[in-house]
Amino acid sequence: MTSPNAVHHIAVSTADIKAQIAFFSDVLGLSLAGLFWMHGVPNAWHAFLKMGEASFSFVFIPGNETKDVVMGQTHAGTGAGSSAPGTVQHIALNVDTMDDLLTLRDRIRSRGVPVFGPLDHGLCHSIYFAGPENLTLEIATSDQVTHPLDGQGTWIDSEVASLAGISPEELEQFKHPAVFEGQGGAIKQPAFDAEKPHLAYPEDTYPVMLDMPDSAFKTKPEDQIPPGIGQQES
Repeated sequence: MTSPNAVHHIAVSTADIKAQIAFFSDVLGLSLAGLFWMHGVPNAWHAFLKMGEASFSFVFIPGNETKDVVMGQTHAGTGAGSSAPGTVQHIALNVDTMDDLLTLRDRIRSRGVPVFGPLDHGLCHSIYFAGPENLTLEIATSDQVTHPLDGQGTWIDSEVASLAGISPEELEQFKHPAVFEGQGGAIKQPAFDAEKPHLAYPEDTYPVMLDMPDSAFKTKPEDQIPPGIGQQES
């Protein structure tokens, strides 16, 4: 069955991309792998820090620095805090072993950043701390856990499922998603349906975009060349 099998990158808005790069590089040990103009977005910057096979990404778009931060709305503030639907409540990064977790806790504390834990959640051990611009961060490991996520329903609480409005039949569907056979990309763009999720493009251009052929969506050829290579060639 075809389904996403890992995180490719997580993108977080920032008003101070240097501060975020410095924190994730020095405090967490992630190496900066990309820093370039964001493709197709005027005056915006995109940063990528390597995180195993995935990346942690920051986006600076002019105007980010003027946005209001309201704890409990735009930001949760803690792993137990509330934030608006669709916003990031917290971000959990992975390490492989308990030794790695404790070493990383030492690294974070050595940079003067308070960190709590590890807490034993049964399915993982976790430590918690804050990042620049009120990010709520977690590092977790599934090493030495009592009851790992096994895909057998061990960590599914029927009471919570019921409170969420999920019937037993729906629960089984969610546990065993339908198998889908692709058609080599032949399925066409669906017509606009207000009940479906939509990206927040301008109302006057969005219908036009829906009618455009897939081949019309292109980045500029120069966007496909890493800036380090392009600058060496010039």
